[in-house]
Amino acid sequence: MGFADLLEEVGGFGRYQWLHVTLISLPGLLMASQNLLNNFVSGIPAHHCSLPANHTLYNLSQYQVEEKQFIKAFIPMDPSGTRLDRCKRYVEPQWQLLVPNNTANVSQLQTEGCLDGWTFDNSEFLATTVSEWELVCSLRPLKQMIQTIYMGGVLAGAIIFGGLSDRFGRRSILIWSYLQLGILGCSSSLSPSYTAYCVFRFLSGMAVSGIILNAVSLKVEWIPTKERTLVGTLTSFFFTFGQMILAGLAYWLRDWRKLQLIVCAPMFLFFSYSWWYVESARWLVLNRQSEQALKSLHRVARINGKPEVVDKLTLEVLHSHMNKEIQSSHLTFTAYDLLRTRGMRRISICLVAVWFSTSFAYYGLAMDLQKFGVSIYQIQIIFGAVDFPAKLMALGMLTYLGRRVSQATCLFLAALIIFANIFVPTDMQTMRTVLACLGKGFTSASFTTVYLYTGELYPTVIRQTGMGFVSTMARIGSMAAPAVLILDEVFPALPSVVYGGSAVLAGCFACFLPETLNMPLPDTIEDVEERWSGTSPAPRKEEGVSLKEAVDFGGGGPVSTEGEASKEQKEADVTGLNAL
Repeated sequence: MGFADLLEEVGGFGRYQWLHVTLISLPGLLMASQNLLNNFVSGIPAHHCSLPANHTLYNLSQYQVEEKQFIKAFIPMDPSGTRLDRCKRYVEPQWQLLVPNNTANVSQLQTEGCLDGWTFDNSEFLATTVSEWELVCSLRPLKQMIQTIYMGGVLAGAIIFGGLSDRFGRRSILIWSYLQLGILGCSSSLSPSYTAYCVFRFLSGMAVSGIILNAVSLKVEWIPTKERTLVGTLTSFFFTFGQMILAGLAYWLRDWRKLQLIVCAPMFLFFSYSWWYVESARWLVLNRQSEQALKSLHRVARINGKPEVVDKLTLEVLHSHMNKEIQSSHLTFTAYDLLRTRGMRRISICLVAVWFSTSFAYYGLAMDLQKFGVSIYQIQIIFGAVDFPAKLMALGMLTYLGRRVSQATCLFLAALIIFANIFVPTDMQTMRTVLACLGKGFTSASFTTVYLYTGELYPTVIRQTGMGFVSTMARIGSMAAPAVLILDEVFPALPSVVYGGSAVLAGCFACFLPETLNMPLPDTIEDVEERWSGTSPAPRKEEGVSLKEAVDFGGGGPVSTEGEASKEQKEADVTGLNAL
């Protein structure tokens, strides 16, 4: 008997699980805002050099031209000839350029940098970090550096909070992460300088990682096996809605400080109700806090309308269900244990490739919205909307085809779309945008799958450490994705080749992962090795008390019986997974 049986006895997926999953998922509405915030906070408005201080528009009436035409006497056109140059101006005003049908050779006119700063167009953004700190021309790389620093914080958070939550619990780290993001995120909106803003964004990124990783584990560890697929997929829609909410908020506010404040202030609300969460009973038992785990199970049973179970579920019954897991919990686990044994090593190496490539391709598509030639607010809504059919497709595949096939298929299809976009001419902007949306949809479905898949592959005793480890690779991918865009200066199609090639490689690695469809969560490394390593040890026989026996006998003392193999091992034998 295992923890999955205890969970069924206290109500399965009952009233408590509905409340628990909903409350934990609500912050997901703003996690998209954090990850994609730089698209709007650091949007690049149309701009050109400010006119020299000693020149005014007093000649405008003389030439009888509009102000936009008048500026051409001061600002040259860019190489495309369709807009004003963003980084140069004429040394002296070229009034002859205002004369119709002039034949001046503009290539020979002297130009200089923007010595008096820049003038920014306010039609799309009222204020951004780019316009406030003039992160344009030679300083333009600093704009993307904000996102790289933020993702560096997410990376650091995955490493730090992953290990801390295995040591101090999912609930406490999740509560702290809400508070940290609320305080530091709101502080970001008050940043007096570029440096201060980058520091706040780094620390906010750490908190985002703590929220995402612990929310996933805390949900999974209280959900029965059969409902995990449905719940995991449906709760991912909170992130999808969040992308569309971000577009609406950004369009409404159009000011980076207000937007930064609005998307972070709700974290204080999430912090206030997060104290209601119940710590994972699995984690409590495996960390020698069985009394607290028993109280948690009693509380869940009462909320689920199963008060009769409270009197029957005792410490003895709890220990008999998780005897093997409790014995293994006396050991100390580190990141080395993710690679120490054969089964864990195969899982970890394959997941590293899948997480890196999924994040690499996703953020390569999602973090450069201004290149599509349409309103940045519209393209954000479109990118969010495409997730709905993609995730519904993922739900069907996860339910009927299993995790492994779903993961590999999403990656291969994403790669196919990315490669197809290489052969679409640049003047067919609509077709390129449609293909980019499809590619983003498949990478989003891959994200949905891998979050659920990873939680099911790693055992409870080291689940958060494993989530932190593979999530680290995802953050490296998200940091590398923007840098790859620079390769288009070498060859325009090169970034797409890199993104697509990475997805193909990861799809191949996904084919070597074991299937977890309808399998109970593993609690120990031994569970993983018994199910999915090359050799399967003989089933253990244990003495203990089952919950049903305790209920039948009124809970009146221990009943010694020769137990059978655990339910988890039986299901593994039925599916033949221990042959993998």
